[in-house]
Amino acid sequence: MIQNRAKIIGITGGIATGKSTVVEIIKSKGYFVIDADEIAKDVVKKGSLGLEKIKEKFGSDILLYNGELNREKLAEIIFTNEEMRKELNEILHPIIINEIIKAVDEHILQEKVIFIDVPLLFESKDRFNEQGLSFDEVWLVYCDEQTQIDRLMKRDKINYIYALNKIKSQLDLNFKKENSDVIIYNNGDLHQLEETVEHFLRKLSCD
Repeated sequence: MIQNRAKIIGITGGIATGKSTVVEIIKSKGYFVIDADEIAKDVVKKGSLGLEKIKEKFGSDILLYNGELNREKLAEIIFTNEEMRKELNEILHPIIINEIIKAVDEHILQEKVIFIDVPLLFESKDRFNEQGLSFDEVWLVYCDEQTQIDRLMKRDKINYIYALNKIKSQLDLNFKKENSDVIIYNNGDLHQLEETVEHFLRKLSCD
């Protein structure tokens, strides 16, 4: 792929750290964002290669009556079984990354900055590099663990143990913090978060 024009920034976080809110703020400021989650949804639609591969691995019980993916059932499996989660990632990550790279190539000459919203950026970084895409910067949306647990319990209406298991199923947030270029702290309210994001966007526009 071509990578000599736009600055490529990966934006990531942990579950319930507020990454989606940060992405919406970035979009509202006119920046172009590629959403890996949206691509992930597209590659497992009914009739897709991704869904067929999931069905081969997890069986037909993973489908709803209409042939679409039963996302809730899949989530229960992968958040309680580390091996299954890894196997799912092995199936989907190459497909998702390929679609992300296609989107970058379509906009690389039109944009000054391209943000790529990737929840599992660190887990996928080697795959991105292998396929020719490297990140100029990594931005992390960060909050403390207790805030993360409280938000997740409230958002998903789940108990403490399930929330903690979901968080622990992901790569440690402090490891991501140590290996990111920009840390967006999100322990406060929306107004504070907006001010923080706008601060980093102003710095970006001055570079």
